[in-house]
Amino acid sequence: MSETLTLADDRTRLELAPLLGGGILSAEALVAGERIPILRPWQGVDAGPFGLGSNVLLPFSNRISGGGFSFHGTFHAIEPNLDGEPFPIHGDAFQKPWAVADATPQAATLILESGAIGPFRYAAVAKAELRDGAIEQKLTITNSSGRTLPFGGGFHPWFPRTPDTRLQFKASGIWLEDERHLPTAHVGIDERPDWDFADGAPLPPDWINNAFADWTGSATIVQPASRLAVTLGADTPLTTTIVYSPSSEADFFCFEPVSHPVDAHNLDGQPGLIQLADGETLTLSMRLDWRTL
Repeated sequence: MSETLTLADDRTRLELAPLLGGGILSAEALVAGERIPILRPWQGVDAGPFGLGSNVLLPFSNRISGGGFSFHGTFHAIEPNLDGEPFPIHGDAFQKPWAVADATPQAATLILESGAIGPFRYAAVAKAELRDGAIEQKLTITNSSGRTLPFGGGFHPWFPRTPDTRLQFKASGIWLEDERHLPTAHVGIDERPDWDFADGAPLPPDWINNAFADWTGSATIVQPASRLAVTLGADTPLTTTIVYSPSSEADFFCFEPVSHPVDAHNLDGQPGLIQLADGETLTLSMRLDWRTL
């Protein structure tokens, strides 16, 4: 597609799509003249926003049930924002064109001035930079709604999945989900040993779409088929991560560092959400690096 931004150094090539929600179109390791996908290759315009290599999630992550949420005694309605989805999902930043504020061969800054979904009004800045081949992303969101509201967000990278893909990360617990993909209970990781990736494990053969609580902020994805090991790091407040893959037949899986569990706006205590007064900001960051096997 046109109007993309390409960043590159001697290790990594990164292509950004400002007009497609400020997401990443592709990320590739440069190895001996070969370009090896770090993220799942772009699926094309017809695949929609989730055909990218990675999406930005603002001003919240995942689903909000019940037509909206209550905060400080006021109910705030939010309409569904995607065809086929009964609940609003992932905010609206991934659906809007972002403008390019500046760009160099190894860094770019994108801006979104008109974020608006439900009660949320906000401006956002997305910075992407290559540092010795590592991809560093930073999202900054500023509340412009005129009121205090619970904000959140994160990143939604899509990784290649092959039969020998392995995932390693540590977490304390898991949010179980129902058929609507809403949380039903929080259990300790010891209650789901088949989803314990602390020592590295293959992805489950069937459906997984669950939020993992209090992960350590570091994960490793080993891809023997492409001879890459990818490390993902995320800083506080991205203390939840969501692992999603429909089955072993899929050629992708998602590992999404986010600030809060699914439907946090309607959970007791609104866990992980950050209250921002008008004019206050929240910053989220993620880092991807790779090495050869």
